[in-house]
Amino acid sequence: MANEDILERIQALVAKEHELRSSAPVDTAELNHLEEMLDQCWDLLRQRRAHREFGESPSDAQARPVETVENYQQ
Repeated sequence: MANEDILERIQALVAKEHELRSSAPVDTAELNHLEEMLDQCWDLLRQRRAHREFGESPSDAQARPVETVENYQQ
């Protein structure tokens, strides 16, 4: 998956998030799942950029499990 594809996926997820947040009542389970998918996409994009920066192949980056990306220290 190319960076452009990941960015398109992020844009689609953000649009869906805005749609969910503007509806009443808010489906919190779906919203939480959406936020997890967004975190995974952002993490994958960061990995790809880091691989490129250090002379490695961006295609070696892999989507990490939700449990991993949701437990990062900010």
